[in-house]
Amino acid sequence: MNITRENIDALNAVVKVDIAKEDYSDKVEKILSDYRKSANIPGFRKGHVPMGMVKKQYGKAVLVDEVNKLLQDALGKYLVEEKLDVLGNPLPKAQDDLDWDSDAFSFEFELGLAPEFNVDLKSKKAITHYNIVADDKMIDNQVKHIQKQYGKIIAQDTVEKDSEITGVFRNEEKGIENTATITLDKLKGKTNPKKLIGAKVGDVVTLKTKGLFNDDHDLMTFLKVPHDDAHGLDIEVNFEITEINKRELADLDQELFDKVFGKDNVTSVTELKQKIKEDSEKQFVQQGDQKLLNDVTEYLVENTKFDLPASFLQKWMQTAGEEPMTEEQAKEEYEKSEKSMRYQLIEGKLITDHKLQVQFEELKAFAMEMIKGQMAQFGQMNPSEKELEDIAARILGNQEEVKRLSEQLMSQKLLKLYKDEANIKTKDITYDDFVKEFYS
Repeated sequence: MNITRENIDALNAVVKVDIAKEDYSDKVEKILSDYRKSANIPGFRKGHVPMGMVKKQYGKAVLVDEVNKLLQDALGKYLVEEKLDVLGNPLPKAQDDLDWDSDAFSFEFELGLAPEFNVDLKSKKAITHYNIVADDKMIDNQVKHIQKQYGKIIAQDTVEKDSEITGVFRNEEKGIENTATITLDKLKGKTNPKKLIGAKVGDVVTLKTKGLFNDDHDLMTFLKVPHDDAHGLDIEVNFEITEINKRELADLDQELFDKVFGKDNVTSVTELKQKIKEDSEKQFVQQGDQKLLNDVTEYLVENTKFDLPASFLQKWMQTAGEEPMTEEQAKEEYEKSEKSMRYQLIEGKLITDHKLQVQFEELKAFAMEMIKGQMAQFGQMNPSEKELEDIAARILGNQEEVKRLSEQLMSQKLLKLYKDEANIKTKDITYDDFVKEFYS
């Protein structure tokens, strides 16, 4: 067997595999000999079928199968030995004149080669890492929320400004019929709240969904419509009021503090607010870090310049999926996924250059820490090492979980790399401003 490569350019190559008779003949003969021993052909005793008949019936199929196996194995080894970093999979070149009756065969494969490039993490303009803080307004709102949550419910005859209104949203055409409890501060503008103030149990109020809530996503919660329907939904719904209540705020006393945070963990309003601030800002860390990851990713994709073997990749996409694509479909799919391909190559380069590969012991420790955190949420504060290891072993026995956890751990490694190496500046921002600026 002989394998040669012709480099078309820096991103494309053609590999030629020449297979001679001696490469496959012994294997084919052995398989046909085994067939002869077990073949059941009328007119012949088992094991006494003439070899010529066996070759005539099975020879071509066995030859094709063995040559293809030999070809794939040889090509795979060649790519590893030559340390070729290929994109997609080798594409066999069409051979209309292939003669399976000859002794020697030649096959050609197109290769798309990964580009060589360097990644510079030091952007000229600093990338902002947002430190999301809980301001006084947010903390005060959270205090009131706790007071409402643990307060006394008092039934009312009519809807007032601070009422909790339970009712059924209905729209027959859209199949909407959902019971929900709303408060007037959820409604957008002044007109919608006015329609409800003064209403009584049993009243049916007609509301327009367009501009009904401050956040269109609330339509998913209160009307149970799908996400895609929630945006721009413009219909009328009837809201039949079934219950009206008012919450009398709970007193900010030790009894409330103990209910919310456990006995004597919080002993004053000052400590309550400090605890809310600490807990909120711990939760915000992940959102600030995710924004940083997104922004650095965007910077790297936009500023790390290299070419891709676009024509090869589009040709490969035509046959790579479950359903074959047309040339036009493959071009469209390539344009959609090019950015993602570029980042995968950049990420792979960073992982190799900075030795960020995930090791099993790291993954196990990461899984155990995650399990420990989840158990703490349910009051199990001191699980034994053996208990954590046993649960981690079960989780890491599932390949889907291994993949998911590996991706999470790699995100943490990349985040640390970016914080250490990239040009990062930190900016404090309130949660409301963060949401308003990046997600509104």
